[in-house]
Amino acid sequence: MKKKKVTWGIAVVGFCCGVSGAILAAEGDREAGKAKFFTCVGCHGIEGYSNTYPTYQVPRLGGQHAEYVISALQSYASEQGRSHGSMHGNAISLTEQDMRDIASYVAAFRSLNAANPVTGDPAEGKKKAQQAGCGACHGEDGNNEPGPNPRLAGQYESYLIKALEDYQKGVRKNPIMQGIAASLSKSDIHNLAAYYASQAKGLTVVHD
Repeated sequence: MKKKKVTWGIAVVGFCCGVSGAILAAEGDREAGKAKFFTCVGCHGIEGYSNTYPTYQVPRLGGQHAEYVISALQSYASEQGRSHGSMHGNAISLTEQDMRDIASYVAAFRSLNAANPVTGDPAEGKKKAQQAGCGACHGEDGNNEPGPNPRLAGQYESYLIKALEDYQKGVRKNPIMQGIAASLSKSDIHNLAAYYASQAKGLTVVHD
Protein backbone atom coordinates (compact mmCIF):
# COMPACT_ATOMS: atom_id res chain seq x y z
CA MET A 1 0.00 0.00 0.00
CA LYS A 2 1.35 3.39 -0.96
CA LYS A 3 1.48 6.17 1.58
CA LYS A 4 -0.28 9.41 0.71
CA LYS A 5 1.73 11.75 2.90
CA VAL A 6 5.40 12.15 3.65
CA THR A 7 7.51 14.47 5.70
CA TRP A 8 10.37 14.28 3.23
CA GLY A 9 10.85 14.34 -0.49
CA ILE A 10 13.15 15.29 -3.28
CA ALA A 11 11.62 18.72 -3.78
CA VAL A 12 13.87 19.61 -6.63
CA VAL A 13 11.89 21.88 -8.81
CA GLY A 14 10.27 25.15 -7.90
CA PHE A 15 9.17 28.57 -8.89
CA CYS A 16 12.41 30.42 -9.47
CA CYS A 17 14.21 32.53 -12.00
CA GLY A 18 17.93 31.78 -11.96
CA VAL A 19 19.04 29.73 -8.95
CA SER A 20 22.30 30.91 -7.42
CA GLY A 21 25.41 28.79 -7.70
CA ALA A 22 27.42 27.42 -10.59
CA ILE A 23 25.47 25.36 -13.10
CA LEU A 24 27.05 22.17 -14.29
CA ALA A 25 26.93 21.24 -17.96
CA ALA A 26 23.49 19.74 -18.54
CA GLU A 27 24.79 16.54 -20.07
CA GLY A 28 24.46 13.15 -18.51
CA ASP A 29 23.75 9.48 -19.01
CA ARG A 30 19.98 8.93 -19.02
CA GLU A 31 20.19 5.22 -18.29
CA ALA A 32 22.55 5.82 -15.38
CA GLY A 33 20.23 8.59 -14.19
CA LYS A 34 17.28 6.22 -14.22
CA ALA A 35 19.09 3.90 -11.83
CA LYS A 36 20.22 6.77 -9.60
CA PHE A 37 16.69 8.15 -9.43
CA PHE A 38 15.55 5.21 -7.29
CA THR A 39 15.80 7.27 -4.09
CA CYS A 40 13.55 9.94 -5.65
CA VAL A 41 10.85 7.83 -7.27
CA GLY A 42 9.08 7.13 -3.97
CA CYS A 43 7.86 10.73 -4.00
CA HIS A 44 8.20 11.95 -7.57
CA GLY A 45 6.91 8.79 -9.20
CA ILE A 46 3.49 8.95 -7.55
CA GLU A 47 0.84 11.33 -8.85
CA GLY A 48 -0.24 13.83 -6.20
CA TYR A 49 2.22 12.72 -3.52
CA SER A 50 2.20 15.23 -0.66
CA ASN A 51 4.55 16.61 1.92
CA THR A 52 2.90 16.37 5.35
CA TYR A 53 3.95 19.57 7.09
CA PRO A 54 3.67 22.04 5.65
CA THR A 55 1.24 20.36 3.29
CA TYR A 56 1.93 20.77 -0.42
CA GLN A 57 2.31 18.39 -3.31
CA VAL A 58 5.81 17.18 -4.07
CA PRO A 59 6.67 18.72 -7.46
CA ARG A 60 6.48 17.05 -10.82
CA LEU A 61 9.90 16.56 -12.39
CA GLY A 62 9.14 14.83 -15.69
CA GLY A 63 10.13 17.15 -18.54
CA GLN A 64 11.88 19.71 -16.34
CA HIS A 65 14.94 21.38 -17.87
CA ALA A 66 18.16 19.55 -17.04
CA GLU A 67 20.15 22.70 -16.25
CA TYR A 68 17.52 23.78 -13.76
CA VAL A 69 17.42 20.39 -12.04
CA ILE A 70 21.19 20.50 -11.66
CA SER A 71 21.18 24.03 -10.26
CA ALA A 72 18.40 23.15 -7.80
CA LEU A 73 20.28 20.09 -6.58
CA GLN A 74 23.37 22.22 -6.11
CA SER A 75 21.40 24.75 -4.09
CA TYR A 76 19.96 22.08 -1.83
CA ALA A 77 23.37 20.45 -1.37
CA SER A 78 25.05 23.74 -0.41
CA GLU A 79 21.97 25.17 1.34
CA GLN A 80 22.66 28.40 -0.53
CA GLY A 81 19.31 29.80 -1.59
CA ARG A 82 17.26 26.81 -0.50
CA SER A 83 16.88 24.94 2.74
CA HIS A 84 15.16 21.58 3.12
CA GLY A 85 16.45 18.93 5.49
CA SER A 86 15.68 15.85 3.43
CA MET A 87 16.70 17.47 0.18
CA HIS A 88 19.99 18.55 1.68
CA GLY A 89 20.61 15.04 2.97
CA ASN A 90 19.94 13.52 -0.43
CA ALA A 91 21.62 16.12 -2.61
CA ILE A 92 24.83 16.41 -0.60
CA SER A 93 25.58 12.74 -1.27
CA LEU A 94 25.42 13.21 -5.05
CA THR A 95 28.49 13.70 -7.21
CA GLU A 96 28.50 16.17 -10.08
CA GLN A 97 28.07 13.26 -12.49
CA ASP A 98 25.13 11.93 -10.45
CA MET A 99 23.41 15.30 -10.78
CA ARG A 100 23.99 15.40 -14.53
CA ASP A 101 22.69 11.85 -14.96
CA ILE A 102 19.53 12.39 -12.89
CA ALA A 103 18.82 15.69 -14.65
CA SER A 104 19.22 14.07 -18.05
CA TYR A 105 16.81 11.30 -17.10
CA VAL A 106 13.98 13.48 -15.82
CA ALA A 107 14.36 16.00 -18.67
CA ALA A 108 13.72 13.27 -21.23
CA PHE A 109 10.05 12.90 -20.27
CA ARG A 110 7.65 14.49 -22.75
CA SER A 111 3.93 13.97 -22.40
CA LEU A 112 0.66 15.66 -21.53
CA ASN A 113 0.38 16.09 -17.78
CA ALA A 114 -2.53 14.63 -15.87
CA ALA A 115 -5.48 16.88 -15.05
CA ASN A 116 -4.45 19.39 -12.42
CA PRO A 117 -7.28 20.67 -10.20
CA VAL A 118 -6.82 24.28 -9.14
CA THR A 119 -8.43 26.58 -6.59
CA GLY A 120 -7.28 29.91 -8.03
CA ASP A 121 -8.48 31.76 -11.15
CA PRO A 122 -6.32 30.88 -14.19
CA ALA A 123 -7.64 33.81 -16.24
CA GLU A 124 -6.66 36.31 -13.56
CA GLY A 125 -3.38 34.49 -13.14
CA LYS A 126 -2.60 34.90 -16.82
CA LYS A 127 -3.22 38.65 -16.56
CA LYS A 128 -0.96 38.90 -13.53
CA ALA A 129 1.76 36.86 -15.22
CA GLN A 130 1.73 39.29 -18.14
CA GLN A 131 1.82 42.30 -15.83
CA ALA A 132 4.71 40.88 -13.82
CA GLY A 133 6.67 39.85 -16.90
CA CYS A 134 6.88 36.20 -15.88
CA GLY A 135 7.05 35.11 -19.51
CA ALA A 136 10.50 36.63 -19.95
CA CYS A 137 12.01 33.83 -17.88
CA HIS A 138 9.35 31.11 -17.86
CA GLY A 139 7.64 31.44 -21.24
CA GLU A 140 4.17 32.88 -21.76
CA ASP A 141 2.46 29.59 -20.85
CA GLY A 142 5.18 28.28 -18.56
CA ASN A 143 6.88 26.26 -21.29
CA ASN A 144 10.14 28.12 -21.76
CA GLU A 145 13.16 27.02 -23.75
CA PRO A 146 15.68 24.70 -22.03
CA GLY A 147 17.99 26.56 -19.67
CA PRO A 148 18.47 27.51 -16.03
CA ASN A 149 14.91 28.77 -15.50
CA PRO A 150 12.29 26.11 -14.73
CA ARG A 151 9.26 25.07 -16.73
CA LEU A 152 6.16 25.93 -14.70
CA ALA A 153 3.42 24.55 -16.96
CA GLY A 154 1.65 21.59 -15.39
CA GLN A 155 3.35 21.97 -12.00
CA TYR A 156 1.14 21.44 -8.95
CA GLU A 157 -0.69 24.53 -7.80
CA SER A 158 0.07 23.90 -4.13
CA TYR A 159 3.78 23.62 -4.84
CA LEU A 160 3.87 26.85 -6.84
CA ILE A 161 1.99 28.64 -4.06
CA LYS A 162 4.47 27.34 -1.47
CA ALA A 163 7.45 28.42 -3.59
CA LEU A 164 6.14 31.96 -4.10
CA GLU A 165 5.31 32.29 -0.41
CA ASP A 166 8.83 31.15 0.44
CA TYR A 167 10.26 33.85 -1.81
CA GLN A 168 8.11 36.44 -0.06
CA LYS A 169 9.35 35.28 3.33
CA GLY A 170 12.97 35.05 2.23
CA VAL A 171 13.08 31.31 2.82
CA ARG A 172 14.14 30.95 -0.80
CA LYS A 173 16.73 33.48 -1.82
CA ASN A 174 16.83 34.86 -5.32
CA PRO A 175 16.89 38.62 -5.95
CA ILE A 176 14.65 38.54 -9.02
CA MET A 177 12.03 36.22 -7.60
CA GLN A 178 12.06 37.86 -4.18
CA GLY A 179 11.45 41.23 -5.81
CA ILE A 180 8.54 39.92 -7.87
CA ALA A 181 6.99 37.95 -5.02
CA ALA A 182 7.17 40.91 -2.63
CA SER A 183 4.55 42.79 -4.65
CA LEU A 184 2.08 39.91 -4.90
CA SER A 185 -1.08 39.61 -2.84
CA LYS A 186 -2.34 36.28 -1.57
CA SER A 187 -4.89 36.12 -4.38
CA ASP A 188 -2.19 37.01 -6.93
CA ILE A 189 -0.13 34.06 -5.77
CA HIS A 190 -3.06 31.64 -5.92
CA ASN A 191 -4.11 32.86 -9.36
CA LEU A 192 -0.61 32.72 -10.81
CA ALA A 193 -0.17 29.18 -9.50
CA ALA A 194 -3.56 28.20 -10.93
CA TYR A 195 -2.66 29.59 -14.35
CA TYR A 196 0.59 27.67 -14.71
CA ALA A 197 -0.80 24.51 -13.11
CA SER A 198 -3.71 24.43 -15.55
CA GLN A 199 -1.56 24.32 -18.70
CA ALA A 200 -2.13 21.01 -20.52
CA LYS A 201 1.30 20.69 -22.09
CA GLY A 202 3.66 20.67 -19.18
CA LEU A 203 5.45 18.76 -16.49
CA THR A 204 4.50 15.21 -15.64
CA VAL A 205 5.22 12.62 -12.96
CA VAL A 206 8.40 10.62 -13.60
CA HIS A 207 7.41 7.05 -14.35
CA ASP A 208 8.56 4.07 -16.39
